[in-house]
Amino acid sequence: MSTGFTWHEYYAWHDTGNAVISQQPGPWLQPEGHVESPESKRRMRNLIDVAGLLDQVTAVPARYASEEEVLRFHTRPYLDSIKEMSSGRGGNAGESTWFGPGSYEIALLSAGGVLACVDAVMAGTVSNAYALVRPPGHHAERDRGRGFCIFSNIALAGMHARAAHGLERVAIVDFDVHHGNGTQQAFWEDPSVLFISLHQSHLYPANSGGVEECGEGAGKGTTINIPLPMGSGRGAYFAAFDRIVIPALRAFRPEIVLVSSGFDASSYDPLGRMALSSNSYRHFTKELMTLADEICGGRLVMAHEGGYSSAYVPFCGLAVVEEMAGIRTAAQDPFGDRIDAWDYQDIQAHQGAAIMAAEKVIRATNPSLLQNR
Repeated sequence: MSTGFTWHEYYAWHDTGNAVISQQPGPWLQPEGHVESPESKRRMRNLIDVAGLLDQVTAVPARYASEEEVLRFHTRPYLDSIKEMSSGRGGNAGESTWFGPGSYEIALLSAGGVLACVDAVMAGTVSNAYALVRPPGHHAERDRGRGFCIFSNIALAGMHARAAHGLERVAIVDFDVHHGNGTQQAFWEDPSVLFISLHQSHLYPANSGGVEECGEGAGKGTTINIPLPMGSGRGAYFAAFDRIVIPALRAFRPEIVLVSSGFDASSYDPLGRMALSSNSYRHFTKELMTLADEICGGRLVMAHEGGYSSAYVPFCGLAVVEEMAGIRTAAQDPFGDRIDAWDYQDIQAHQGAAIMAAEKVIRATNPSLLQNR
């Protein structure tokens, strides 16, 4: 048994245009390359290669998601609009989601790459898998793209795990620095999916991901939001994992754990203001693997989301894939120990208060998730 790994060169060919067109900030910003570029992802894949790890993981070939699979969440008019724009000059899928010709097919390949990893893990071909896909997905909503995301890769993976493999309980953990609003929308009233998002408070989307957002109807209490204050480091994140994420997963007992793996909470990311190092992401992975081994036979699939530092994302990603594979390469993160030594890495009082606020909501809406704490 080994770790699966998905990458396709087409992921790097997805065209997001330039910063002025996509963000529309006004006439005074000189155009530059879009922050959601191929570089951080391609360089992550290349570091995994030169570190010698690529030869020790199992390639999981990407495939195109079918329209039927995409329509489990997205609407037909939205899918058709992406297809039509993509066949011409490209267009805008929604808020901050410009794309060029051919991106419809690449977005299908991105979603399908995550589905292929779910299939490989469920078949026992690999024990766990990392899908290094692009465009990302967790902001995409039912009928519009948002935040660079066209199709909701991780939500479609959760739906696929249930529809194609008959699973009754699926968990999704999102540690991207931005709130997973699209994933939340997909399972807002669904008690069969536990969704947990750790993110920087009031970052993006600006009015999304508050602790009070916990689901509705039958799904009330199976959405957990942990908005952390700007500047949070390993202390706050580790406490959130220890006090909420791991106990909730253990109580829910999913049959597979899916992860929206964003590296934009790292210290060097241009779109986040958090203070994590590659060592922190390695810790998250170890915690989630241990939990998955305990409750669901180790079934764990990580899908790449954000992370925009082309210099630092590769080291964060390498740490995660190393941990998943149980292999430490000779590659060394030149920044990690320095980040971990910064002041305020330990949990601060206001950060602890934010975690307590999330705990309070859980105890009011679904206390069984924290009953063993």
